[in-house]
Amino acid sequence: MRLNCPHCGERSLEEFTYRGDATVRRPALDAPAESWVDYVYLRENPAGRHEEYWYHGAGCRAWLVVERDTTTHMVHGVRPAGAASENARSES
Repeated sequence: MRLNCPHCGERSLEEFTYRGDATVRRPALDAPAESWVDYVYLRENPAGRHEEYWYHGAGCRAWLVVERDTTTHMVHGVRPAGAASENARSES
Protein backbone atom coordinates (compact mmCIF):
# COMPACT_ATOMS: atom_id res chain seq x y z
CA MET A 1 0.00 0.00 0.00
CA ARG A 2 1.19 3.52 -0.78
CA LEU A 3 -0.04 6.83 0.65
CA ASN A 4 -0.04 10.12 -1.22
CA CYS A 5 1.25 12.60 1.35
CA PRO A 6 -0.07 16.11 0.57
CA HIS A 7 3.40 17.50 1.41
CA CYS A 8 5.81 14.87 0.05
CA GLY A 9 3.89 13.06 -2.68
CA GLU A 10 3.37 9.32 -3.00
CA ARG A 11 5.34 7.30 -0.46
CA SER A 12 5.66 3.72 0.74
CA LEU A 13 3.58 2.63 3.74
CA GLU A 14 6.76 1.96 5.76
CA GLU A 15 7.24 5.73 6.15
CA PHE A 16 3.92 6.09 8.01
CA THR A 17 2.54 4.97 11.35
CA TYR A 18 -1.14 4.25 11.96
CA ARG A 19 -2.28 6.31 14.95
CA GLY A 20 -5.97 5.52 15.37
CA ASP A 21 -9.55 6.32 14.51
CA ALA A 22 -10.02 9.89 13.22
CA THR A 23 -13.77 9.87 13.91
CA VAL A 24 -13.55 9.55 17.71
CA ARG A 25 -14.17 12.86 19.50
CA ARG A 26 -12.85 13.62 22.96
CA PRO A 27 -15.56 14.35 25.53
CA ALA A 28 -15.77 17.70 27.31
CA LEU A 29 -13.76 17.94 30.53
CA ASP A 30 -16.96 18.03 32.57
CA ALA A 31 -18.53 15.05 30.77
CA PRO A 32 -19.81 12.15 32.88
CA ALA A 33 -17.41 9.32 33.73
CA GLU A 34 -19.29 6.96 31.39
CA SER A 35 -18.39 9.20 28.43
CA TRP A 36 -14.72 9.03 29.36
CA VAL A 37 -14.81 5.24 29.77
CA ASP A 38 -16.37 4.93 26.30
CA TYR A 39 -13.77 7.31 24.83
CA VAL A 40 -10.77 5.55 26.37
CA TYR A 41 -11.79 1.88 26.13
CA LEU A 42 -14.52 1.34 23.53
CA ARG A 43 -13.78 1.40 19.80
CA GLU A 44 -15.77 0.40 16.75
CA ASN A 45 -14.32 -2.09 14.27
CA PRO A 46 -15.82 -0.75 11.03
CA ALA A 47 -15.93 -2.59 7.72
CA GLY A 48 -15.73 -0.30 4.70
CA ARG A 49 -14.71 3.33 4.32
CA HIS A 50 -13.22 4.81 7.45
CA GLU A 51 -11.11 7.83 8.45
CA GLU A 52 -7.87 7.16 10.29
CA TYR A 53 -4.99 9.21 11.66
CA TRP A 54 -1.56 8.41 10.20
CA TYR A 55 1.77 10.03 11.08
CA HIS A 56 4.45 10.56 8.42
CA GLY A 57 7.39 10.00 10.75
CA ALA A 58 9.98 9.11 8.09
CA GLY A 59 9.06 12.10 5.95
CA CYS A 60 7.60 15.51 6.71
CA ARG A 61 6.41 14.46 10.20
CA ALA A 62 2.88 15.63 9.43
CA TRP A 63 -0.31 14.18 10.87
CA LEU A 64 -2.69 13.05 8.14
CA VAL A 65 -6.27 11.87 7.90
CA VAL A 66 -6.49 8.90 5.54
CA GLU A 67 -9.84 7.72 4.23
CA ARG A 68 -9.35 4.00 3.66
CA ASP A 69 -11.59 1.03 3.01
CA THR A 70 -10.81 -1.40 5.84
CA THR A 71 -11.95 -4.43 3.83
CA THR A 72 -9.92 -3.80 0.66
CA HIS A 73 -7.24 -1.38 1.99
CA MET A 74 -7.99 0.94 -0.94
CA VAL A 75 -7.10 4.55 -0.08
CA HIS A 76 -9.78 7.04 -1.12
CA GLY A 77 -8.10 10.21 0.09
CA VAL A 78 -5.39 11.77 2.23
CA ARG A 79 -5.49 15.25 3.76
CA PRO A 80 -3.56 17.12 6.45
CA ALA A 81 -5.05 16.73 9.93
CA GLY A 82 -5.94 19.83 11.89
CA ALA A 83 -8.57 22.48 12.37
CA ALA A 84 -7.94 24.32 9.08
CA SER A 85 -8.26 21.19 6.94
CA GLU A 86 -11.31 19.96 8.91
CA ASN A 87 -13.10 23.29 8.34
CA ALA A 88 -12.28 23.28 4.63
CA ARG A 89 -13.65 19.77 4.29
CA SER A 90 -16.93 20.56 6.08
CA GLU A 91 -17.53 23.61 3.85
CA SER A 92 -17.20 21.68 0.58
